[in-house]
Amino acid sequence: MLWNASSLMGYMIAATDGEIGTVDDLLFDDHDWTIRWLVVDTGTWLSGRKVLLPPEACGEPLAATRELRVNVTRQMVEESPSIDTDAPVSRLQESDVFGYYGWEPYWLGYPYATAAGMPNPVPPESAVGSLEGSDDAIAGAAPRGDPNLRSVSEVTGYYIHASDGDIGHVEDFLLDADSWALRYLIVDTKNWWPGKKTLVSPKSFRRVNWNDGTVSTSLTKDGIKSAPEYDPAQTVDRAYEERYHDYYGYPAYWI
Repeated sequence: MLWNASSLMGYMIAATDGEIGTVDDLLFDDHDWTIRWLVVDTGTWLSGRKVLLPPEACGEPLAATRELRVNVTRQMVEESPSIDTDAPVSRLQESDVFGYYGWEPYWLGYPYATAAGMPNPVPPESAVGSLEGSDDAIAGAAPRGDPNLRSVSEVTGYYIHASDGDIGHVEDFLLDADSWALRYLIVDTKNWWPGKKTLVSPKSFRRVNWNDGTVSTSLTKDGIKSAPEYDPAQTVDRAYEERYHDYYGYPAYWI
């Protein structure tokens, strides 16, 4: 099922023993356009502190109650490493979070979810103990520096350039709740094609300029106009995706 990224903002994060906070933002890897972290605002519980949780640690989003359940306790979250989410999150900081919970980092390519889709964290004492005196080892396994994480909130509003002119700006994202991959950008074309919105797949991107907030795509304006029409009032189902992928000649990600 595809979800609007914006619709997940404000979802309550439920630990095994109570509420942790709400989803404040989503951070994605700009190499493969996959959500890597949920930024959780803990509100007054931890005096406005924000924490990171990987989406694989969460169950399926529950639309009826607007919540995501995670297999950790409130105490574990309270004692987790502090992260300054107002600054770029480094690979070393990510390593600290994964090490604390005893989960395998995503960049090692190992699955760490249980059959239910939620990892079983190692007790914090064991996780910290196993890393004792190993700062150099952590730094060596996970190099310092920008891990190319980007904020969904930040990229919303970026301008999209077709190969022959501007087509609009990013209004939202459609993500796959199974893999948490960003499958499409929803583009508002009101300055070029009034009253219309269109979907653009990251598969078509030629260049993203993070400094000036623009995305260049190999698609043409006429090609976009002739693509299967996107109606935001309708659910993007597999039949629509098949027409979309057939039109552009993209391989089907679901196979």
